[in-house]
Amino acid sequence: MCDLHDPHESVEQAKQAAETMAAGGMSRRRIMQLLGAAGVTTAAGAATADPAMAAAAGPAAGDGYEPPKGLAKDSPAKTSALSWIERQEKRIVGLNDEIWENAELSLREWKSSLAQADFLEQAGFDVEFGTAGFPTAFTATFTSGSGGPVLGFSGEYDALPGLSQRKGAGEHAPLEYIHDPFSPTYGPGHGCGHCALGTAAAAAAAAVARAAKQHGLDVTVKFFGSTAEEQLIGKTYAVSKGVYDDLDAFLDWHPSTANATGWDTSTAMTAVTFTFLGVAGHGGSPLGNKSALDAAVMMATMSEFLREEAMAPSARLHWAIVNGGDIPNVTPEKAEISYYVREGSPERVESLLEKVIAVSEAAAKASRTSVRHKITSACWNQLPSRSFAELMYDNMRQIGPPDHSDEAQRIAKSLQKSLGLPQKGLHDEIGELTPPNPVFNGGGSTDVADISWQVPTVSLGTALAPVGSKMHTWSTASCAGSAPGHAALLAAAKYLAATALDLVVQPKLLKALKKEFAERTEDVDWKTALPDGYEPPMYEPPSWFLEKTGQSWPPENITWPPAQVISKEKFSSLGPELEPQY
Repeated sequence: MCDLHDPHESVEQAKQAAETMAAGGMSRRRIMQLLGAAGVTTAAGAATADPAMAAAAGPAAGDGYEPPKGLAKDSPAKTSALSWIERQEKRIVGLNDEIWENAELSLREWKSSLAQADFLEQAGFDVEFGTAGFPTAFTATFTSGSGGPVLGFSGEYDALPGLSQRKGAGEHAPLEYIHDPFSPTYGPGHGCGHCALGTAAAAAAAAVARAAKQHGLDVTVKFFGSTAEEQLIGKTYAVSKGVYDDLDAFLDWHPSTANATGWDTSTAMTAVTFTFLGVAGHGGSPLGNKSALDAAVMMATMSEFLREEAMAPSARLHWAIVNGGDIPNVTPEKAEISYYVREGSPERVESLLEKVIAVSEAAAKASRTSVRHKITSACWNQLPSRSFAELMYDNMRQIGPPDHSDEAQRIAKSLQKSLGLPQKGLHDEIGELTPPNPVFNGGGSTDVADISWQVPTVSLGTALAPVGSKMHTWSTASCAGSAPGHAALLAAAKYLAATALDLVVQPKLLKALKKEFAERTEDVDWKTALPDGYEPPMYEPPSWFLEKTGQSWPPENITWPPAQVISKEKFSSLGPELEPQY
């Protein structure tokens, strides 16, 4: 992790620097950017200089910023790649819909990973499953010529629990309704659009490979099929094992409500599960029982009190009780509550996590249970690339927004009506490229972030979901498998392929990316946020999947079977028996 400096010294130095900058005519916006990067706030007291956030703040782009033009250039290779995507539209959309239908959860994307790998094998890629030990992760490689750049593409394919939805339906209509007389629920669904994400990236990688072969370009294209992005597990661990080493550039995209790119950062995050252990007993005679659920509820309640005085605007803290017992008349002996702890940098996550752990210990003490915690994933905030974003933006502007049909807009507006949103439809322009907000106010997290500290990385979004809606919803699942998702992923494939080929045919652009990357990472010593001895969570694959992918079980990097977690707690004492009163 990065070293911390004396907070009082940092504030004073920053104030002195601000006075100097103002005297020199530097804009107020840039002054605020630098102060924000240094961790200076208006609150009385200390702030710390955070190298991770300072690097993520990036090069200045003063007031009146105008994105450069002419970076993206037409070339025979680019024309071939974009034409190939158009000719293969039916196959590409078919891959998306197949993965959408599978709707497989994190770490269990058996059919979806195979579908994506088969698509790339047909495009001439060599595919190897078991990347970093994950059964459903794979690396697909295509090489044209020799000595060219190595470009990486990011593929994902996991769905989310409880977000099943009929494709194209304008109101909530789960495709899979799971009946249970006590706890009915919905099946999984692509409420974040990863079916489109992986499909578009695979299409872009295949298009670049075909164009390189056709035009004799020197390049190696690597596609990383990644598992469990929704839990930020797959890439963070793979980065720690060197999977993404030796890349020259990495291209990423994600479904969104807008068509845009930029050089904003994300929040760093640690995912942690707390297990409380008590003593089971009959609910009708509860004296002496120890309810693990009581402990989890107390922890959830107490952690909410962190928000006013222990959490900055850049922080996020959310939780779910993932195991709270099965029936009311059995006191729960085991309960588990999972937290996502987010902040602007790994150092700040660590500070907030310490407070959450202290809350768990207090809950255990009050409930007379025991508690243990396990970190399931941890990632950095993203290091964006201004020069990469500018190149991507120029390509997006030249290619134009997704070609959303009347049917796509109808679906979007019907969803907006169902959600109580203004019926504006889908975003049909390319969003303006603007500098990041100098004050970081938090947001989402991505395991692409850890890759971004190893290699210049660009991210973009295309409008798959209606304006005003959000990811991780059934409405996004409706769009991902229908007309809005189809148009969004085809546009994303073109943006990715065009930008990648610019790096191949214009080496000076790649050189500029790498120069910026070296400057921004000069003062940051990246180290994985995962704890020492970390073993990633996994599920045992079905035998047919192991046979199909040529893998054996278990992989060398995990202990199997996992250690059992069993309560050894004793009934609670009520003290000495009371003497009878006569």
